[in-house]
Amino acid sequence: MSRSTHADWKQLAAELKIEGRAFIDGAYRHADDERRFDCVNPATGAKLADIAHCGEADVNKAVKAARRAFESGVWSSLPPIKRGGILKRFAALIREHADELALLETLDAGKPIGDTTSVDVPAAAHCVEWYAESIDKIGGEVAPVDPKLVGLVTREPVGVVAAVVPWNFPILMASWKFGPALAAGNAVIVKPSEKSPLTAIRVAALAKEAGIPDGIFQVLPGPGEVGKALALHMGVDCVAFTGSTAVGKLIAGYAAQSNLKRVWLELGGKSPNIILPDCPDLAQAARSAAGAIFYNMGEVCTAGSRVLVHSAIKERFLAELQAAAARYYPGDPLDPATSMGAIVDGIQHKKVLGYIDKGVSEGASLLLGGKAAHADKGLFIEPTVFDCPRPDLAICREEIFGPVLSVITFDDVEEAIRIANDTEYGLAAAVWTANVSTAHQVSRRLRAGTVWVNCYDEGGDMNFPFGGYKQSGNGRDKSLHALEKYTELKSTLIKL
Repeated sequence: MSRSTHADWKQLAAELKIEGRAFIDGAYRHADDERRFDCVNPATGAKLADIAHCGEADVNKAVKAARRAFESGVWSSLPPIKRGGILKRFAALIREHADELALLETLDAGKPIGDTTSVDVPAAAHCVEWYAESIDKIGGEVAPVDPKLVGLVTREPVGVVAAVVPWNFPILMASWKFGPALAAGNAVIVKPSEKSPLTAIRVAALAKEAGIPDGIFQVLPGPGEVGKALALHMGVDCVAFTGSTAVGKLIAGYAAQSNLKRVWLELGGKSPNIILPDCPDLAQAARSAAGAIFYNMGEVCTAGSRVLVHSAIKERFLAELQAAAARYYPGDPLDPATSMGAIVDGIQHKKVLGYIDKGVSEGASLLLGGKAAHADKGLFIEPTVFDCPRPDLAICREEIFGPVLSVITFDDVEEAIRIANDTEYGLAAAVWTANVSTAHQVSRRLRAGTVWVNCYDEGGDMNFPFGGYKQSGNGRDKSLHALEKYTELKSTLIKL
């Protein structure tokens, strides 16, 4: 049963036993050279565990085991209904261990326990279950061809998939990769971020308990060199990556240097949230705008980090926004009442504070926050709002990945669309208007993979594809479209 009080979670944290080894070929193992690195709680600075510091030798072992398991057919050749049954058991085990996994996520990444229990872990279980239920309902095609032929179009698993996943939603982003990849019949090697490896390591044992064969689901914690080795490895058929645009470009380059493996990239964003003068509910728009940037400490690729507000309603909107933002003052992530937790590590904490200093130096007006909080306890930053005189400031153009909001003023819809699209990214956007025609017209012109109208970050179920335009990446997570990433199309023609 889920804990309900701060004291409950603190007690469970004190009793928690943490696994830090890699999971290779069905068993937990130390790194080949015995190296380890510290896993640290960003809210307290306390060491949580020693984590296996994997290297090239571990990558080679994992890829060898994955290739052997895949080619044996022990997973890929299972009837879809049987593979789905095992994945449903996997999802059920994630739910059974929800408190443990949520706690690991909170301790490891600084995320509020109220979020990890209500969003991250349940959504990860749902993702696995959703793909488990889909795979025996998707068929191929019989192509219309010459009557002397039978033409079949089928999908086959791509082979060995490396899933290189980020630190901001560790278990959820991992499930978006391994859920469809396993469902399609592939062998999967998960490389979690070294900043938040704990849940990926733990769910590996649950995968085995569910019945996923040895070698089909493996986890290699370690630094970026592990992801590089996987992307360069000739035995890996596909890399699915979520992270920064800069690293995504490197991953694509490594794939090109090696075996031209499939590469799917979900990258950064600088998403615009447009508030038009006929916004139907200004107070709700302000609350939504605050949640869009301060939820998960702003460590969200779709974060609404740019609010574009019409000059006629700016002052009223800013008053509502500051009131809404103040509700996100950071606190202990183990307290269910906390709405914003700790920044993931010292590197990111320093980066975010550096952007705040840059915003001030470039002439933006600091309306709220702007400082570190609870500096004697951990890595916290106040919710921060800037009124920006121009849309070309660094804080308006570069992805900060922290609780920093840039407010930009516009005078007409055309200017808003121009500012919104003037970015290298294209992950998400939103528009607030009471006019349904305006909503359709603006959303069509926004160059983004997801556009929300009169809301932000709604529709979190699995039915909508997730991904971006431009340098926000390629391919899509979630929905049936994600299965396309982990399969190869085959045309078979039989002469009668």
